[in-house]
Amino acid sequence: MQTTMLGRNGPTVGELGLGCMGMSPGVYGPADEKEAIATIHAALDAGVTLIDTGDFYGMGHNEMLIRRALEGVPRTGYALSVKFGALRDPAGGWLGNDARPAVVKTFLTYSLRRLGTDYIDVYRPARLDPAVPIEDTVGAIADMIHAGYVRHVGLSEAGTETVKRAHKVHPIVDLQIEYSLMSRGIEGTILPVTRALGVGITAYGVLSRGLLSGRTPAADAKGDIRVIRMPRFKEGNLESNLRLVEALRQIGKEKGATPAQLALAWVRSRGDDIVPVIGARRREQLDEALGALELSLDAGDLARIESAVSPGLTAGARYDPAQMAHLDSEAHS
Repeated sequence: MQTTMLGRNGPTVGELGLGCMGMSPGVYGPADEKEAIATIHAALDAGVTLIDTGDFYGMGHNEMLIRRALEGVPRTGYALSVKFGALRDPAGGWLGNDARPAVVKTFLTYSLRRLGTDYIDVYRPARLDPAVPIEDTVGAIADMIHAGYVRHVGLSEAGTETVKRAHKVHPIVDLQIEYSLMSRGIEGTILPVTRALGVGITAYGVLSRGLLSGRTPAADAKGDIRVIRMPRFKEGNLESNLRLVEALRQIGKEKGATPAQLALAWVRSRGDDIVPVIGARRREQLDEALGALELSLDAGDLARIESAVSPGLTAGARYDPAQMAHLDSEAHS
């Protein structure tokens, strides 16, 4: 696998990253821990080195799973990206975000212990805490860099002004944000700013939570947040969106590729500063994603792909209104 530098001054990572959220139960329904660990191993073998998680994924379960998967792997063989700050209750409800300096250092301490590591490569608030200036949050992470517990500062779903303010306190290596054929909001103002500052993009949701693969959860799926909270999977919207995927499938037949591979290849084509983070829970999903690296698409192919699936044709927002309200990237893009 080809490698790239994350941002102007970040770590060198494989051109694809692995997002581990779905490997813990409570997000996309039940999870197979044995298969998840095997998928992480397969990703490392394929050259995937950026492993992304959040301390609130499975309320610590995800970090402990990653620790088990990485046992015996040289620490220089992978880079850990960790999000923090999301608050949840025992029933899984969301309580907001906390990014106070003391909390930053406390959450970091717990993550280091659960991951079984001496340092985290990229540490980032999962969402902006409106009660705390971003300068204070980034300053606290910078303190932890100076102390040796963190290597780099990242952001997640931050708008342009937040990125610029944070970057003045300490260099930001990457902004983690949703980017796909169905979600192109970063193209207007966010990408020009990150590129001017030398901030990379780690793009999540590149398959719009599996929608662009054409594989969707059952309407009565238990514990799957797509059914519960994501408008694109609601009745009416889902059927309309799957028609777009069918158009993608027709293009794929000509190229010998699946809709998911075309969608991923399109994101990769948008710039060397963009590293797609794929949420593969199983080895077969990983294999499909790796196949996208072999695709050769010309300008005409890419134009057809983005014409077949676009935000203007997509039914439903990427999150429900409550979650959208927490996105600084949407409010201040």
